[in-house]
Amino acid sequence: MTLIHFAILLPVIAAVFIGVLYRYYKDVHLGWFVLPVPVLIVAYLFTLIPTVSSNQVIFESMQFMPRIGMNFDVYIDGLSLLFAILISGIGALVVLYSIGYLSHYEKLGNFYVYLLIFMTAMLGVVLNDNVLMLYLFWELTSISSFLLIAFWFNRERSIYGAQKSMLITMFGGFLMLGGFISLSLITDTFSIRGMMEQIPAIQENALAPLAIILILFGAFTKSAQFPFYVWLPDAMEAPTPVSAYLHSATMVKAGLYVVARFTPLFAFSELWVWAILLIGLVTLVWAAFNAVKQDDLKAVLAFSTVSQLGLIMSLLGIGALGVHSGASEQVFTIAVVAAVFHLINHATFKGALFMIIGIVDHETGTRSLKRLGGLMTIMPISFTMTVITSLSMAGIPPFNGFLSKELFLEAMFSISEADFSVLADVSVLFPILAIVGSIFTLVYSIILIRGIFLGKTQPETPKEPKEAPMLMLISPIVLTVLVIVFGLFPNILSGTIIDPAAMGILNTSEPLNTEISHWHGWDSPALWGTVAIVVIGALMYLFRNTWMPVYRFGNKIFTINNLYDQGLMYSRLGAEKITDGYMSGYIRSYLVYIFTGFAVLAVITMINTDMTFEWDTASAITIPEVAIMLIILAALIAILVTASRMVSIIMFSVIGFSLSLLFVFFRAVDLALTQLAVEAILTSLFLLAFFHLPKRARHEERKRFRLNNMIISVAVGATSIIFGIAAYSNRLFDSISQFYIDNVYDLASGGNMVNVILVDFRGMDTLFETLVFGLAGLGVFILLRLRVNRKGENEFEEHA
Repeated sequence: MTLIHFAILLPVIAAVFIGVLYRYYKDVHLGWFVLPVPVLIVAYLFTLIPTVSSNQVIFESMQFMPRIGMNFDVYIDGLSLLFAILISGIGALVVLYSIGYLSHYEKLGNFYVYLLIFMTAMLGVVLNDNVLMLYLFWELTSISSFLLIAFWFNRERSIYGAQKSMLITMFGGFLMLGGFISLSLITDTFSIRGMMEQIPAIQENALAPLAIILILFGAFTKSAQFPFYVWLPDAMEAPTPVSAYLHSATMVKAGLYVVARFTPLFAFSELWVWAILLIGLVTLVWAAFNAVKQDDLKAVLAFSTVSQLGLIMSLLGIGALGVHSGASEQVFTIAVVAAVFHLINHATFKGALFMIIGIVDHETGTRSLKRLGGLMTIMPISFTMTVITSLSMAGIPPFNGFLSKELFLEAMFSISEADFSVLADVSVLFPILAIVGSIFTLVYSIILIRGIFLGKTQPETPKEPKEAPMLMLISPIVLTVLVIVFGLFPNILSGTIIDPAAMGILNTSEPLNTEISHWHGWDSPALWGTVAIVVIGALMYLFRNTWMPVYRFGNKIFTINNLYDQGLMYSRLGAEKITDGYMSGYIRSYLVYIFTGFAVLAVITMINTDMTFEWDTASAITIPEVAIMLIILAALIAILVTASRMVSIIMFSVIGFSLSLLFVFFRAVDLALTQLAVEAILTSLFLLAFFHLPKRARHEERKRFRLNNMIISVAVGATSIIFGIAAYSNRLFDSISQFYIDNVYDLASGGNMVNVILVDFRGMDTLFETLVFGLAGLGVFILLRLRVNRKGENEFEEHA
């Protein structure tokens, strides 16, 4: 394991020790023990910047499941390094913020374990070159985010939001896996770099459109693009540190990473280009429009996040369009640089805003705009940070959001330069949509500032408002300072972070030499676009009472949220109806299903397969074997005719003991001993259980019931005999027993062949069998701890 592999796994390794530390150091906030983990990771990643910025890549491989091509291959270029720094850097600030936000009364052990698992999962997503490992970490982000969103599990909305996020994102992730497998079938590799080398083969293959659609489903669901954005607003029920981390800089950016990484691979396809561009623009406008009407502060930021993600997605679409259509290199570069720059800027101003909203909620007890106002003099530091970060989000100079928004508008206005047949008719719509979305962004940014801090002080807040303690202010202050620094001195990022990341998206080694400036001249369309945004946005805010009633025309029945809720409800009801149709509650019914299915599949196999039967190789049947079989038949007949449960159990044990005796004649003494032990234990348990069970009468067995049972029994028995003889007669491979005889003493250095087979050659089987026993033991332990109180409610017995 290399250092970079260790850095990826460090959070989940640290999570193992969190519970121990929490048990013995309860007087110290657990966050202080967690904080060094992301700090160490981001410090290590900063040491890689000189290497990556000098146009070098880092590749380290570690075998994981080499037989299926699933290796832990780490590939670090500018793009992956940018995301990794955001994940660990914002993670460190979130952990520091959570120390002040979460009290000792919370289940801090659970919270930080989930957070560390999520951190490892995100690092694994952005630093992996192997698509199977990428998918493994991808789904781990969904599982850990589910746990984080449902951290306050006693709240119904938290459970609802967690379930919705997991269902939508894991559904998309599963489809994305199908896309990865389709690519591997085309290229015969699971390496992203290896796929990049076979773009012509992908372009000519009929599976390419399917791979594109499936991968985009995964990216759009994770990055909350239209129409899959509905999970993100409901995920705001999570604690604010979770929202600041997952929904500003990490999880929602995973889809953007996948799109950016695979854009060089799929830019040849109009489907890829137009899907990214149009879905991004629709998401930008729709989410910004809906953000204006929200009353919950976190809901405003949730829709704002969706809108900003759409902005970045559309920029990646323009970049892909430039590759596809042969547009000028400048248009393509502007779009990609703007996407990377806004990715950084969004992490800074949105992370700070989430933390500030958390402070307001923490110190006032409410997130409702109707119950807030006039907090400027009470919370001056929070007010200052909100003004800076909100104006940056709105694209107002001199903050960093203004610069990336200018590049965004410039790319949108320049899109008409692309030589694309359909583009001439619709190119004017792209800058219009960009301006409309930006206008609504300015409106809700002003609403945030004025609704919280200006106007009259509201007396209805649940808590007496006050400024937050410094421990909670440090993290948003750091991000706010970065908003100012990156706005005034943007080129400190150009050669070190932005250019290497953009080169990773472009899949080029030629330096970009990006220079970001505040002034583009009076003839710049982006300048006048910004002026229009500010003027129209300010007027719309001033006269908002005249146009806000437009939101009343929406019918909740036709919303995507309602479609999700109704689909979930009817799918559950349908599943219950189908299940109730065949779940009778009788074990005999389930055995009928199993045996009938086995018999049907066996008959189909026999019809479609040329089976031969050879008797020459069969062993001679001896008298002891005949005697044992007669004993087994006699026991079976006794079971069928007896009315006593105890006699049936004893006759079953006779069958088991007879089989063990048969193993002895076959010289399989180890199997005989195992069979004897298992049969003795099962017989004892059955006798004990049935002795205490109520003596209920047997069900009425009609002729039809017996006839059906006889037919199924004969079919299963006959097909089993036929398959056994056919398998013996048709040896496709040599017996593996000779391999054990030849190698058990030399390769495994063992003296007992059976032991060596169990613990060495079949070690994984034995390991998982042991795991099954462990899980069963854990289930028994839980049942022993679980008691039912007098009210009929389950409760756990507490032990000191």
